[in-house]
Amino acid sequence: MRIAFQMDPIGAVNIDADSSFRLAEEAQARGHTLFFYTPDHLAYQEGRITARGQDMTVQRVADTPAVLGEMREVDLAEFDVVWLRQDPPFDMHYITSTHLLDRIAETTLVVNNPFWVRNYPEKLLVLDFPDLTPPTTIARDLATIKAFKEKHGDVILKPLYGNGGAGVFKLTKDDRNLSSLHELFTAFSREPLIVQKFLPDVSKGDKRVILVDGEPVGAINRVPAEGETRSNMHVGGRPEKVGLSARDHEICKRIGGLLKEKGQVFVGIDVIGDYLTEINVTSPTGIQELERFDGVNIAAKIWDVIEAKRA
Repeated sequence: MRIAFQMDPIGAVNIDADSSFRLAEEAQARGHTLFFYTPDHLAYQEGRITARGQDMTVQRVADTPAVLGEMREVDLAEFDVVWLRQDPPFDMHYITSTHLLDRIAETTLVVNNPFWVRNYPEKLLVLDFPDLTPPTTIARDLATIKAFKEKHGDVILKPLYGNGGAGVFKLTKDDRNLSSLHELFTAFSREPLIVQKFLPDVSKGDKRVILVDGEPVGAINRVPAEGETRSNMHVGGRPEKVGLSARDHEICKRIGGLLKEKGQVFVGIDVIGDYLTEINVTSPTGIQELERFDGVNIAAKIWDVIEAKRA
């Protein structure tokens, strides 16, 4: 198959951690050809969806994870699969790319399905499952956020469309910084904020469960660094081997059918204690860590699904 990856610059990836690299590596091992482009080179041109990018061969070389060909323009409708893999922020640039990729849906399999990536961003899809999630409020209005904090005590405040742990704050019951943080966030963004009741179980780790076509295939536990609330590996969280609990299976059973129905082939959900906190569909990670811990080829499971869909 002809495979295109829409992602952030390939030269900057960590070959031992990046999930997009691992997906490309597995595709290459199966004999598929690879093409790479960044989202700023995606375009609509008189009825065609095009991209300017380069043919790609990936390799496990730290400083040179990919060998790239000459820059050229392609028609994405001529590809078998396009991977939507750029990282958030989930802004209008990101949303526009999903609209453009929607237009090749009749000829090309876009993973994850861009229509539902656009409508199911990570911190919003969980709202469909209020009994699985901690108490949550999404608001831009300071009075609403203050009332939530007054009711629940310790809370987590973060940008609604952020990623990687950026801009995540824990505010204790007696913390007096909420108004200042609200001023800071609203000064540079028109987006709402999301505030959730703080879950003390995060000290034991934030579990990332990987689902492939709606089925759980394993999990890793991300433990916060000393003195840190956030467990994201981007900010120093430590991955640990962990199994799936009965509660994890319950959560996956509740959400798995919906994810499969909406074409969300590769999804990573975040579970703290007994609570679902995020459903990551835009650019989930964790494949390589899970493969090392469990000895299972997760990338192969993903490609098995994709190849079956194309067949």
